[in-house]
Amino acid sequence: MGLEERDRVTSESLPQSARAVIVGGGIVGCSVAYHVAGLTGWRDTVVLEQQKVSGGTTWHAAGMVGRLRVSKSMTEVNKYSAELYARLEAETGLPTGWRETGSLMVAQTAERMTQLRRTVAMAELFGVEAAMVDTKFVAEKWPLMRVDDLKGAAWIPGDGKVKPELVTKALAAGAAQRGAKFCEGVRVLRLLREGNRVVGVETDQGTILAEMVILCGGMWARQLGLECGLDIPLYPVEHHYVVSPPIDGLRDDLPIVRDPDSMTYFRPDGDTMWLGGFQKRSTPWIVDRVPDDFSFQLLHDDWPKFVEPLEAGKHRLPVLARQPFAKFINGPESFTADNNFLLGQPPRLDGVLIAAGFNSAGIACAGGAGRLIAQWLETGEAPSDLWSVDPRRFGPLGNNRELLRDRVAEALGWHYQMAWPNREPESARGVRRSTLYETLAAAGACFGQKNLWERPLWFAPRGSKPQLDYSFGRQNWFPYSAAEHRAAREQAAIFDQTTFSKYFLEGPDACRALQWLCANNVDVEPGQVVYTALLNRRGTFETDLTVIRLASDRYYIVTSTAQTVHDFDWIARNMPPESRATLTDVTGAYGVLGVMGPKSRDILRTVTDAAVDNEAFPFGTARRIDIGQTVATAVRITYVGELGWELHLPIEQMPAAYAALWEAGQPQGLVNSGHYAINSLRLEKGYCAWGADISPDETPLEAGLGFAVDFNKEFLGREALLAQKKAGVRKRRLVFVLKDPAPMLWGAEPIWQDGRKAGYTTSAAYGHTLGGAVAMGYIKLQPGQTASDLKACRFEIENDGQRYEAAAHLRSPYDPDGVRIKA
Repeated sequence: MGLEERDRVTSESLPQSARAVIVGGGIVGCSVAYHVAGLTGWRDTVVLEQQKVSGGTTWHAAGMVGRLRVSKSMTEVNKYSAELYARLEAETGLPTGWRETGSLMVAQTAERMTQLRRTVAMAELFGVEAAMVDTKFVAEKWPLMRVDDLKGAAWIPGDGKVKPELVTKALAAGAAQRGAKFCEGVRVLRLLREGNRVVGVETDQGTILAEMVILCGGMWARQLGLECGLDIPLYPVEHHYVVSPPIDGLRDDLPIVRDPDSMTYFRPDGDTMWLGGFQKRSTPWIVDRVPDDFSFQLLHDDWPKFVEPLEAGKHRLPVLARQPFAKFINGPESFTADNNFLLGQPPRLDGVLIAAGFNSAGIACAGGAGRLIAQWLETGEAPSDLWSVDPRRFGPLGNNRELLRDRVAEALGWHYQMAWPNREPESARGVRRSTLYETLAAAGACFGQKNLWERPLWFAPRGSKPQLDYSFGRQNWFPYSAAEHRAAREQAAIFDQTTFSKYFLEGPDACRALQWLCANNVDVEPGQVVYTALLNRRGTFETDLTVIRLASDRYYIVTSTAQTVHDFDWIARNMPPESRATLTDVTGAYGVLGVMGPKSRDILRTVTDAAVDNEAFPFGTARRIDIGQTVATAVRITYVGELGWELHLPIEQMPAAYAALWEAGQPQGLVNSGHYAINSLRLEKGYCAWGADISPDETPLEAGLGFAVDFNKEFLGREALLAQKKAGVRKRRLVFVLKDPAPMLWGAEPIWQDGRKAGYTTSAAYGHTLGGAVAMGYIKLQPGQTASDLKACRFEIENDGQRYEAAAHLRSPYDPDGVRIKA
């Protein structure tokens, strides 16, 4: 593209104010402008670009647009992008380079074929056309490709490609037609704040006041955030592809090909071939500050780093073996620690949204991401389940530069590595540890990571290595976790649950604030424990948590490991104005030991002089008790469906408490247990997991958690929930147990109802007590149908191309009346 075309965006003088200011003129910023100006009527929108539109990461992107992603909400993002790009030229009169070529993802191994079958099985439920195809089909689609070593492929006919610079200019033109203004050559220096609200930006050419600032600055976003104490945890990493000279017989309409077992992709561009790689480990851009003038530039060629992708490409396409590949593209792209982008509200600040860190998928995601931001502005809250991309999934530690450099170098390779169940990162490990870490490691713990915390997943017996051997079947830890599961059911198990997020809410208005935020009644006597949801205005989940009243003006709140920043921010933002209550995050100050199982009471009696019988210490209560020479808040609650206690105590007392419990528990058969056992135990009991079984796309009524809603008080989301209660729910969560004891389920498997696909599993594990895999999932209700009517239906779960009959339960398939936990 020549300079004339690059200058086609009309740059205007800097206004003094605007309703919305968008920082960054790449494809994401231009898409946000297009949608904000068009969907919301916010025509007073200004885009600030420090150099030229599309000059950062956008211009050197490979331009591939795939429709299918790992979740329904993210697939909707990409589907919409493809639909938008297909119509944009007709709307704006500017070319986009859109071409619906379809895509092939080829498999060299049986394991990859299993992954592709799982992916294709979910595609229909996500509204994407996809099919498994054989090597003959692949060869017909791509005559130049070697297929003799392939097992098959997945074919997605609706995928396509664009010319990134062109589609960005078309989005900018469409935004301008709707009233948006573009100011090129304007660098944003910092955000303007009044208290906890962003009110505009300061640039190198003056200030602009704004009602909303949207940060779309790509790899520059992190350093801009640091200027005002805002964490935007992303970092640039090198992404490589090479361009061939013209090749005889190469057609531009050939499909995009992804060869993940070789970590490569290729796509024609006219009669030239682009060959790219997602190496297992890439190279972070080691730079103190991303240069402000890095526009339409590349990093140095790194042929040694590209040796493996190049050889793999020549193997897959023998015609490339004769090509010199004179052009090397080494473009830095912003990645996050979990390979998901950042979209939404940052913690502690109003008046600002983030859309950045797109992990080499910015072209495919930009259209849908822009629409989401516009919908957010229109309604004042997230329009759907965006937890996987919520900036509040990371804490301040996640923005550490050295940690990010280590992790993003690994994250790039996740694009094409096997999507194993329970895959754990290898980089940036050991940065958050319980005070029991060394003790449990010596006991054989195999650790996983959640929110940077190291958590025991399972324990290897003596002579076995505590390492993960991945597969889609029964993994190496299966018998060890089964033993931990059975110990919790039959004797006793001890769990380190220190990674729970924990807060104190204190003050004269603490009760009033929580009564508004919580769907359940928390105005209870001190010592009472309440499970509750926190809902948004749509009546759907923002989180679920446990509230313990310690005094008339003091509550202790416990929520999931992943939700530390999100839940703190949600509570702080949504407390009634002028509430006299202080929220304090004490996650790192307190440890948690779970002692669960029929023998748990006998163990506690040995280490405390407190009465722990059912009459003195009933279910759903909390008391301060001694544990050996330590003091804990003992909470009679369970996430595993057995008699048990969570013991919350100062972090430095954890080793002494654990030692006392361990010694007292040996005569009772106490064993160390990990989070894999917690998962299988809670699934048998029908307990939900945040981010899987409940999300901002579900209500408590749909999830079967209406018992935890008190309609006799006012709370956030009550009106929406009352409306749903009156109209009836349209879907319902069920628990499924396979009748065949052999298969493993992991979640994301289609559910068949009376011979048709009706939903998919949201989480799953093997139920060692029930003797088969257990899963949860939602089934849509037909008009006039009730949840009870589902009992008469025949259900099957599809797993790797086969369907297995399953028993469906509206209540827990294990101890449905809760007799064991209330004993």
